[in-house]
Amino acid sequence: MIRFKPLLGLDYILFACTLALMVIGILFIYSSGVSSAGVNYSTEYIRQIIWASVGLLIMIIFTYFDYNQLRGLSLYLYLGVILLLILTLFLGQEHNGAKSWLAWGRVGFQPSEFAKLSTGLFLGLYLENTRKDSASLKRFLTALGIMLVPFGLIFIQPDLGTSMVFLPMFIIITFIAGVKIRYLFFLVACSFLSVVIGMLPAWEEFIAGHKVEALQFLISPAYVKVVLLSASLIFLISLTGFFLIKKKYYYWISYCVSILFSGLLGGMAVRNILKVYQIKRLIVFIDPSIDPRGAGWNVIQSVTAVGSGGLWGKGFLKGTQSHFRFLPQQSTDFIFSIIAEEWGFMGCLLVFALFMIILIRSFWILLKTRDAFALYSGSACLGMIFVHFIINIGMAMGIMPITGIPLFFLSYGGSALWTGVLGVSLLMNINKNRHPY
Repeated sequence: MIRFKPLLGLDYILFACTLALMVIGILFIYSSGVSSAGVNYSTEYIRQIIWASVGLLIMIIFTYFDYNQLRGLSLYLYLGVILLLILTLFLGQEHNGAKSWLAWGRVGFQPSEFAKLSTGLFLGLYLENTRKDSASLKRFLTALGIMLVPFGLIFIQPDLGTSMVFLPMFIIITFIAGVKIRYLFFLVACSFLSVVIGMLPAWEEFIAGHKVEALQFLISPAYVKVVLLSASLIFLISLTGFFLIKKKYYYWISYCVSILFSGLLGGMAVRNILKVYQIKRLIVFIDPSIDPRGAGWNVIQSVTAVGSGGLWGKGFLKGTQSHFRFLPQQSTDFIFSIIAEEWGFMGCLLVFALFMIILIRSFWILLKTRDAFALYSGSACLGMIFVHFIINIGMAMGIMPITGIPLFFLSYGGSALWTGVLGVSLLMNINKNRHPY
């Protein structure tokens, strides 16, 4: 098998692909600021060049450090970001309906972006230190608690998109760490049920168009209280039966009932915390025509832009959806839509190829490492990049709900860009220190 040696301490495959994506991002952030008259009215691309330059410097500097030093720092990084998230709830600036920014004058950043990395590092440390109890419930619950603290603080901002990234990251890292599948399935089932139950009232109103009696036990507060009480009693009875009689089916009854109980509580939290427009975003991807001038507008215009590009696209700076300002958040959430319209299928294929090389190369690095902390924390970085890639492009193509997740290295914004760069830098550092040169 071909062995790629780092150049001057850098993994030049990861470095080159990241650099190429950042250059493409700058080009299309510039394009997003050009009006239909051909006049550029935005300076976003200049700020992105500065952030990208600093990001490249971060990648180079980070190669001179040993990732093992992060073991001792991971707890402090985690607690520091938690403190910033708490401060954001009280002192943060609101942007797109969520209080997610800390700012001093014109300089601001999103602590929630850096929380992904700090949580991944601290989880990596904890899971490494508890390897001997890899399949224990206590290990899973403690790791879950580590993840839920930043998840909850971000969710109540409310920033649904960013908080959603933590769940697949957590599932990937704990799966690799040897946590039992049934624990992970429990988390996935509860999360899925929470979103579905949280969406049901909006589904009734906008999709069904009438009250669905069969679903009221999941929607009506009076019925939900009865279901929660009944589920609690069944859970206690079945758990008692399991410990007294030692029959497995009692365990699985309590397991299934606890999923329903947790899903109902999660669904109520979704309805009470998320704003109406955020729940509408989850609904309109099923049928954007229910609100074509409102929440469905983003999906319709994005899909139109992606579909109109054809094989080779309309040409750089010749897109219509973006230059006539039909695309909302076009330099951030929907940057991929501009690429698809102006560079077509071949441009999308280039972006896909660059991301796939990053993901495959990162996966290969993790396969070769024998250090548990590197494996777990690196897996968190790999999962973070993968989730951002899949969800953002799925949003642009109309096959996933709009959640406001940026596309790493391409979308406008310094916090997300540096988070992605730091994730790749950690993977590069793991590879470099695996065999010193």
